[in-house]
This record gives sequence, structure tokens and C-alpha cells, in this order.
Amino acid sequence: MIDFLLWLLTTGALVGVGLTLAYRRIELPAATLVLGLALLVYLVLGLAFGILHWLWILFLLLVYAGIVMLNSVAFRREKITLPMLRFYRTVVPQISDTEREALEAGNVWWDGELFSGDPDWSKLMALPEARLTAEEQAFLDGPVETLCSMLDDWHINHELADMPPETWEYIRAERFFAMIIPKRYGGLELSPLAVATVLAKLSSRCPVAASTVGVPNSLGPAELLLHYGTEEQKDRWLPGLARGEEIPCFALTGPRVGSDAAALPDTGVVCRRMIDGEEVLGLRLDFDKRYITLAPVATLIGLAFRMLDPDGLLGERKDLGITAALLPADTPGVEIGRRHLPLHTPFQNGPIRGRDVFIPLDAIIGGPERAGQGWKMLVELLSAGRAIVLPASAMGGGRAAVHASGAYTRIRRQFNLPVCEFDGVGEALARMAGQTYIINAALSVTATAIGRGEKPSVPSAILKYHCTEYGRSIANDAMDVHGGKAIMLGPGNYLASGYTGVPISITVEGANILTRSLIIFGQGAIRAHPFVLKEMAAAQDEDFDRSLRDFDRLLFGHIGFAISNASRAFVMALTHARYSDVPVDGPVARYYQHVNRYSAAFALAADVAMLTLGGELKRRELLSARLGDVFSSIYLASMVLKHYADQGQPEDDLPLVEWACRSLLYRAQEQLHGLLRNFPNRAAAAALRMLVFPRGRSYSAPGDDLTRQIVQLVTRPTPTRERLTSGIHAPREPGSPLGMLQAALEMAERCTPLEARLREAVRAGLVAATPNLPELATRAEEKGVLTAEEASQLRDFDAAAMELIHVDDFDPAELVRTPAAESRAAAS
Repeated sequence: MIDFLLWLLTTGALVGVGLTLAYRRIELPAATLVLGLALLVYLVLGLAFGILHWLWILFLLLVYAGIVMLNSVAFRREKITLPMLRFYRTVVPQISDTEREALEAGNVWWDGELFSGDPDWSKLMALPEARLTAEEQAFLDGPVETLCSMLDDWHINHELADMPPETWEYIRAERFFAMIIPKRYGGLELSPLAVATVLAKLSSRCPVAASTVGVPNSLGPAELLLHYGTEEQKDRWLPGLARGEEIPCFALTGPRVGSDAAALPDTGVVCRRMIDGEEVLGLRLDFDKRYITLAPVATLIGLAFRMLDPDGLLGERKDLGITAALLPADTPGVEIGRRHLPLHTPFQNGPIRGRDVFIPLDAIIGGPERAGQGWKMLVELLSAGRAIVLPASAMGGGRAAVHASGAYTRIRRQFNLPVCEFDGVGEALARMAGQTYIINAALSVTATAIGRGEKPSVPSAILKYHCTEYGRSIANDAMDVHGGKAIMLGPGNYLASGYTGVPISITVEGANILTRSLIIFGQGAIRAHPFVLKEMAAAQDEDFDRSLRDFDRLLFGHIGFAISNASRAFVMALTHARYSDVPVDGPVARYYQHVNRYSAAFALAADVAMLTLGGELKRRELLSARLGDVFSSIYLASMVLKHYADQGQPEDDLPLVEWACRSLLYRAQEQLHGLLRNFPNRAAAAALRMLVFPRGRSYSAPGDDLTRQIVQLVTRPTPTRERLTSGIHAPREPGSPLGMLQAALEMAERCTPLEARLREAVRAGLVAATPNLPELATRAEEKGVLTAEEASQLRDFDAAAMELIHVDDFDPAELVRTPAAESRAAAS
């Protein structure tokens, strides 16, 4: 028994040395030396105590000899790398041109650190905190506030089905369409963070205005011109766009193939045509587009089409590929269709068609030399733009919903209690607040990185999917806690337009189902992985000697990477990551460590999935989606931690940070579990489970106490509530429901001790009970329980609360947009 314990102890020490070398990612030569010394000590001790069998000694020596031989580059290239390279070339999945351009779009930022399994937090913490310039803040406090005050959601959605002419004019005059255009062309040149903040404020007031302003400042003619246009094109179009004289739209989606650029049926055929007596080389366009925002009012159209040269007028290539061009809306042959009505959110949107439309070659964005580069342009711009406009709408909607719901559930009573005191309502409020905090964090940090030159394509997809999905969840919860107030349409309903507009953001710029199941991990697995894309490039190198050399270096780097992540995942799972390095101390340090743990677990799981499934993983969308969820969760958790640090780590906000991190990391755990349950290679799944969950699934979702703490923070006028919902339009004036709700909330806070005194008086029999608060206050005043001023405060609070609780009603004639007689006459 003693011999066995000695063997177990010494063998465990030897294994510990190996795990430590892998955990710390020690280079192979140094690791071989250290492991050799450890093995020597192990053998000396083992032989001295007589606890080692000769077969075990022989096995260890053979293993070590193999490790030593791997240090010989010539040996491993001939015996290992060369066969692997030949095999790899036969199994590596074929990547289409559109996929390759999507993979190469943008760059790798913090997502690459998370994919490494050993994130260097100093790189994230070095990013400056999210902050607007004085000029940007002035624009928010001035023109943006003014525009918000001009917007009447009910009037726009249900009476005009458009914004009033004076609002359009103000948007043009104050250059809202030119937020991303540089000042030298007459634009505002706002940072991505400022653009997001503007759109969030507009979204808190009127989704139609946010959509109208958002699209020209996202993927569209201005952005394409800035990045790819010729100087002549920039000088021609950007000043007019900045002044609002030109209204842009961009037409990609069509009825047959949606936004699948590889299959676009819209064509531009190279041809010659006589124009004003002169032969001009150009393109004959035929296209059919739909869902195009601003199309009904556009004067300048950006168009994506497949460029064909059947007569070889430009060279030997017949199919030049997807191309982007600009054409005035009044170009002969262009037909601006009627309007779409996206879920009764009447921003300008509609179809565009063109038959036999001729444009010169210099209408191609970037000139003729950019022919065939349209898809590359689009995906490169989406690599950053997808992280701004739609997440900003979700941020504004989330902030407004939490602001309104926290106040409304405090002033709305049921069973003589504010409804926020019911745990079911509180659970929804906490979820809304926590998800809004995640959106705030993700967008502010990522937008700051984009403003400093990053083009993080994978994080952009993460933000697009998760922020809009959180926006959907928040909107649903807001409707639930408001009850009947939320479902009765009318000028007093401040939730309905945001709620009905949620599916629009879910659908556009890459439908969320597609984004989750194909893009986040499908793109991230190759783009953000430290080796995969480089291995693919090395394997496809036509210079075989260079291919073998590069592939050898990458292959063994990848093997070491996988071994290290297996060690890190196992050790951190055993220790709950308590000893991993993090940049902070205090109550949130453990969340940094948990991100470290799941980063290693994710990187290991991703490698095993790619190794065992190969190209089939591309078709296993549910597995890809779960891996994407794990990656998204740790990315968003790291954004929450960075955002909290940037805000000075206010102690009051800790419940929100803890709720957000616990929710995200619990989801990472459960999605890893779901991956392993459904993994087709059961042996690999079992091995992964042993490494990733050696102690089982030990992470828990946020608890009830945390939920109650958050409810207290958002249903009272606290600094946390102010920080969480800042940046919305909420002036204290009639016609501003968010501002009036805040005023009523503050009145409720002041009246709380007075109501407590009333309840005591009723219990003592001093005042007769009544559910009518003004009457009860009057009785208490008459009995001397309250002063006249205190009774007046209660009556004022009740009047303010009832005004907000009130719902609209209509004369039946008001609800008929077209009188029945006129409808029958029109039909006949």
C-alpha cells in the first residue's frame, strides 16, 4: 500500500509538471528539457524506492523519446507534416469566393484573444473608456434633443404614416444624414460611439426617426464612397449627401434570393450605347429589389448586381462578379415602386426595379477597376457597421423600456401594493435591466474600438444578433409588466411602436437565425482562430516547399495550442479558475477568471469539433450555433467587465454586473453541455466532458436575492437607474411620457413615508379605509394625521399616476381610415 501511494505521489508530480508546462504554454524545446529533468528525478526516486515496473519505465522512455524527436524539424516534416499536409489538402472544406471575402473582411480584435484560450486582459483594458467629445455632446444636447421634441409617435405611425415635412427638413438642415461624412465634405464626422448614442436617443422617442437616420449612416452610398470611391465620385456626391440635397438608399435584397450575393439574378451587362451622339462604354442594368429603406424618397441609389461581359469588351473574363454602382433615381428605366409597410412602422421603405437602365462604367463605385469587388466592399463595411445601427436601436429601446417599466410598476398598484413588489414582475424587471446593461456595455466598448480603427467582423455579428434578441426579450417583458396599459393603442401608449418594430431589427442586416447558426462561429472559427485560416492558406500555397515549411510550423503550433487548452480547461474546471491571472481585485475578479475558464473550454471544444467533423461542421448548424453561443457569452461578459471598469466600478451597480455575468457564463456552460450531448462522435464528447466538466456543471444562474436587489435599483430614483437609462429623451413636460413617469416615480418616493403613516392610521382606526387615495388623504388631513401640504402631495401624486395609467379610447368613426361607403364605391 505504501509503495502504491509513493508511486501515485511521484507520478502525480510528474503529470503536474506536464500540465504546468502545457498550461503555461512553454515552447517545445524548453518544455522538452524541463520534462526530461522531471522524468530523470522521477526515475531515480522510483528506482530507489523500487516502485516502478520495467514496462512502465519503458513506456515513459518511449514517450519522452517521441517528444525529443519532435524537436527535429527535418524528422517531423518528413514523417508527420508531409503526410498530414497531403491529407489536409484532400479534406479541407472548399470555400467559395463570397465566403473567402467574408472571412477576410475586417480584422481580429479581442475576439482573437478569447479564441486563444488564454486572453491577455491588458489588451482590452488598454482601450480608452467610451467618451464623447464636447462637440458630439453638444450635438446630442442640441439638435438631437430638438428633433426628439418634434416627433410624435402616434401622429407619425397612425395619422401621417410618415414624418411631417418640417421634420424631414430639420433632419436635412442639421445634417443627420451626414453623421459619418467627414467635415471637409460638409458632414459632422461623428465617432461610431456618437452615432450609436444619437440613434439610441432617437430610438427611445420614435423608431421611425431612428431607422430613417440610421440607414444613411450605415451601409450605404456615403460609407461606400468614403472607403472605395474615387476622388471625383467623393467630390461629386458627398457634399450633396451632407447637405441633405441627396437622399441615399442601397439596393441589395431581391425577391428570388434575398441577400445571397453569390446568386444575385440582377445583372449589369457591359455594352456600348450612343449618348448625345457619342458612343459610351457602360452597363445595361436589369434589377428587381425590395425591402429598400428610403427607396420611396431616394434621389441616389446604390445598387448591387452581377457584372457580365459576354462580348469581352473589357477582357477575357465573362463574369466579373458582384459589383456596386451609384445611379441617380431619375435615371431612365428606374422605377421607384410603392411603399412597403414594415409592421406598421412607416419609415420609408419599398421596392426598386430597373429595366434596360444604362449607366457609364465610371458609375461603378471606385471606378471600373473596382468591378467585381462589390461583395468584398459590402462585407468589409458590415464587419464594423453591423455593430452600430441595430444594436443602437436595441440600446435605446431597452433603456426606454427599463426607464418606463421601473417607474410604471412603482406607481401602478394591485392588491394595495406597487406591482413591482410582486416577485413575478420583479423577475421580468431584473431581466430587462440586466439585458439592457449587457447591451450598453457591448455597444459602448465595441463602438469605441471601432472608432480607434478596429473592424471586428465577428464581434459585429455577435452584437447584431444578441443585442436585437435582448431587445426582443426586453420589449416582451415591458409589455408583460405594463399589462393592459401596453396593449391599448393611442397617443398615450409609449411601448407599442417599439414592440411592433422589434422583428424588423431581428430580420435585417442578416436574419438572426442565419447569424447565429452560420456566421458567428462559422466565421469566427476560421477568422478569429490563431491557426486555422493560416493553415488553410499554407496548404493552398502553390510553392510546395514553402507550403510544407509554413504548414509544419502552424501544425505543431496548433497541436501545442490544443494541448495547452486541454490542460487549461481541465485545471481551471477543477479549481474553478481561482488561480488564473486577472487584471483586477475585488468582487468582480472571479468573473474575469470564469471568462478565462470558458475561453479555454471553448477553444478546446472548437478544435475538437473542427478536427472530428471537418467540413461537415459547416452543415451541422445546431452544433455551430451552440459554439457561437459560448463564444458570444464570453465576449459579452468581457464587455460587461470592461464597461464596469470604465464607469469607475460604482459599487451600486454590482448587482447588475453580477446578474449580467452570471447569466452569460451560465449560458456558456449550458450551451457547452448541449454541444456535448449532441456531439456525433461520442468518444470525443466523453473525453471533452471529462476535461471541461470534471466536477460537473457547477455554475448557477442569478439568484432571487440578486433579482430583488436590482428591482430596488430600477424602481427608485437611484444613480444606478440614471446610469442604466441615460441618453434617452425624457424631458419633464407634457407629451413626454418617459419624463412624466420619472416625475411620478420621484413623487412616489417622496410620498412613501406619508402612505406608511396612512396605513398605520387606518390600522389604528383613526381614519376610515378607502381605496381612493385622494379621499383617504382628505380624511387623514381632517383627522390631523397629515398636514394640508402632505395631503396635497398625495393628491398630486395620485393625479399624476392616474394620468399615466390612463389608456386611450376612440369614437368608432375615428378608427375607420377609409369610410365604408367610399371603400364600396372604390371596389365597384
